Amino acid sequence: MVKKFGTMAAVNGVDLKTVAGETVALLGPSGCGKTTTLRCIAGLERPDSGEIWIDGKLVSSKNVFVPPEKRNIGMVFQSYALWPHMTVFNNVAYPLRIKKLPKNEIRQRVNDVLEMVGLKEMSERYPHQLSGGQQQRVALARAIVYQPRLLLLDEPLSNLDAKLREQMRYELRRLLKNIGITAVYVTHDQEEAFVIADRIAIMNQGKIIQMGKPMEIYEHPLSTFVAGFIGRVNIFKARVVERSADDGYGMIYIDAGDSIPLKCRIPSTVKDVCAAIIRANEIHVTSDPTKYKENVIVGTVSEISFRGQSLDIRLSLSNESVLTISTHRFDKDVLNKEIQVGKTAYAYIEPEAIVLTVD
Repeated sequence: MVKKFGTMAAVNGVDLKTVAGETVALLGPSGCGKTTTLRCIAGLERPDSGEIWIDGKLVSSKNVFVPPEKRNIGMVFQSYALWPHMTVFNNVAYPLRIKKLPKNEIRQRVNDVLEMVGLKEMSERYPHQLSGGQQQRVALARAIVYQPRLLLLDEPLSNLDAKLREQMRYELRRLLKNIGITAVYVTHDQEEAFVIADRIAIMNQGKIIQMGKPMEIYEHPLSTFVAGFIGRVNIFKARVVERSADDGYGMIYIDAGDSIPLKCRIPSTVKDVCAAIIRANEIHVTSDPTKYKENVIVGTVSEISFRGQSLDIRLSLSNESVLTISTHRFDKDVLNKEIQVGKTAYAYIEPEAIVLTVD
């Protein structure tokens, strides 16, 4: 599928397939094309080329364009788009009244879905009388009340405060699984995608760069872009100097001033010149130079930042590059007070914590 605005391709060859009952997250930075992809699926934008099929029905092609209201989809917007002058009940009932369903059926369906999202007792309240999380659940109830085959969600939690947003991730996943509906979920928040989605499509510049289960993408990023977007990482240019045919391990040198040898797994697909991905939260730090015998990077502590449950320690290396380490604030090696700005520290990286990519 391709969608252009002028000469710019906002969506540039996206090929996306979903399985019934699964939630697929479109994850990527602002402007990567994820919302435009969602709007094309919804029928709010018409692609310039390609086909869109929903539940076995062609809804968009060169010669076919089914309008949004006939695609049997539900959509939850970032702003929720609730009618301020309508009660919760009437907001949820609105799409059923548009379809002119019998009053008794409307009442039953609305009550059922409000009970599902935990808002049945608030049916006569107005949107301004609800919290952000409750408004989000009203928007979800309205989207699913007429039993669509596909649910589209465009950053539905972005307007919530941090604590409520984290709580709603789990609640939203539970609701989606209880309903058993197929969903496409747009977000730029990687933790949100990890919690809610069965599979994640990483997007950049209008294309899907990598797609897979959350753990697969986290542990096996196919590029430095994906690795850098999923979690906090250190990326170094690397060179393979030894490969083992027995256990898949080998030796690399990373470019951090001196050529630093590190043992790690080396997939057969990785060329001799590659990139080494080292996640900040998978590095051990100590002031004791004898504690670890291999896979050690030596540097000078240039900064220590408190981040709540963790401390960020930045090591300046000999070529002015920096190694960022995220360690638990109760880590004994940090609590001994020997890790201080201006002092030498030793970072140990387990071989399994180093991921090599092709670029």
